Amino acid sequence: QVQLVESGGGLVQAGGSLRLSCAASGRTFSTYAMGWFRQAPGKEREFVAAINWSGSTTYYAESVKGRFTISRDKSENTVFLRMNTLKPEDTAVYYCAAHMGGSYYSRYNYNYWGQGTQVTVSS
Repeated sequence: QVQLVESGGGLVQAGGSLRLSCAASGRTFSTYAMGWFRQAPGKEREFVAAINWSGSTTYYAESVKGRFTISRDKSENTVFLRMNTLKPEDTAVYYCAAHMGGSYYSRYNYNYWGQGTQVTVSS
């Protein structure tokens, strides 16, 4: 069992930066690949970024590539999402999740989810 708690969201102007954190509890956290997803009002939850269990490989949605960076600190049981050059279209609730296998890009391959943190980017 893994419990996930996101933090770090907020209101920022376009062009600004935020760093989201996802704190995990559960002794098996280090064995999971982790992902970040986001969901804007009226839209489906979409993939943002993922990182494998060791932290050596990362994956990004095209819309955030070059602006967002996912990382993990296994000693702190935490996954981060650094978001730079934010745009109004990045406004959404951001969720972290634990990957259970298969494609990193599908939300159906993640079995533990946090409660989400709101990110709002003003123009």
